[in-house]
Amino acid sequence: MELRSLLPLGMLVVSNVFMTFAWYGHLKYKTAPLLIVILVSWGIAFFEYCFQVPANRIGHEYYSATQLKVAQEVITLVVFAVFSVTFLGEKMKWNYIVGFVLILLAVFFVFKKWD
Repeated sequence: MELRSLLPLGMLVVSNVFMTFAWYGHLKYKTAPLLIVILVSWGIAFFEYCFQVPANRIGHEYYSATQLKVAQEVITLVVFAVFSVTFLGEKMKWNYIVGFVLILLAVFFVFKKWD
């Protein structure tokens, strides 16, 4: 695997950190007015797109669109799991972990060379 092929995956991680805060960060601040929450979320999402779009553009040189999407979903779940436990204080339950493992099986099937 070429080192440059890892750059898009790193960019997807950064993108997903911004996305997770844009989509779910406001849950910690339930008293904030909805309009303010929407505007702040849009502002955060701008930075998500600044990483997401180039990650997919660069990544498509190394991966198929399907591989990029599956990788992005796994990254999203990992980032969200860490976020929900550390930022929102939620518990990681056994059934969540089983679900994540099943999604990792999807990664295996999408990335495996089946000649």
